[in-house]
Amino acid sequence: MRDMTARWMVDEHAYAGPEHLDAEFAAGYDRKQGYPDAADDVAVLRRHGVGERSTVIDFGAGTGQFALAAAEAFGRVVAVDVSPIMLSRLSQAASDGELRNVECVQAGFLSYEHAGPPAEAVFTRNALHHLPDFFKAVALTRIAGMVPPGGVLRLHDLIYDFRPEDADAIFQRWFDGAVDDPAVGYTAADYLEHIQTEYSTFRWLLEPMLDVAGFDIADVTYSGSVFGAYTCIRRPS
Repeated sequence: MRDMTARWMVDEHAYAGPEHLDAEFAAGYDRKQGYPDAADDVAVLRRHGVGERSTVIDFGAGTGQFALAAAEAFGRVVAVDVSPIMLSRLSQAASDGELRNVECVQAGFLSYEHAGPPAEAVFTRNALHHLPDFFKAVALTRIAGMVPPGGVLRLHDLIYDFRPEDADAIFQRWFDGAVDDPAVGYTAADYLEHIQTEYSTFRWLLEPMLDVAGFDIADVTYSGSVFGAYTCIRRPS
């Protein structure tokens, strides 16, 4: 982890969620996530001009569900995560797959310093919600500085697409759709812990942050009023 020079920056380890620093959790992480297929996200980046020689940064890379697939399509993938345990598993998987274009960096949204050719795209899935809103805005501004005009941000996260007075009904529907076995997916208790201890924000707060950071929203979809997927394009300065 690179040290941040600004005194007011937070320790990203403290916001990572202790489970992500746990070897047992990491071993079952892909199964719990449901093995999301990265093909659609790779296709989105390609449609927006990210080519086979391009550099892509994956923030909150975890065990590499996106990074490993992206390495098959793009020239260089920088997998960034605060968890050395997650990165160890990702690095081993890249080695097993003979993917020599994956670079693992232990850092986070606030501490990663990009080196080498500019990144044409940034991807992140279910990681930004670990930061409070002030630091989300800082993170998005930092990301905008890593891509040129026309560069792409593909963002998946737990984002609330409802008004505060609708929270009880929306969350109850979320709980009702949870699984019972924590080994195979997220339970109602997992969702409750997320709501109470992590920092998912409202859509109507996130979208102005993207705008202020310098991104235009090219496409957005929501599922269940709690999961958002954004494709954003960096505006000319």
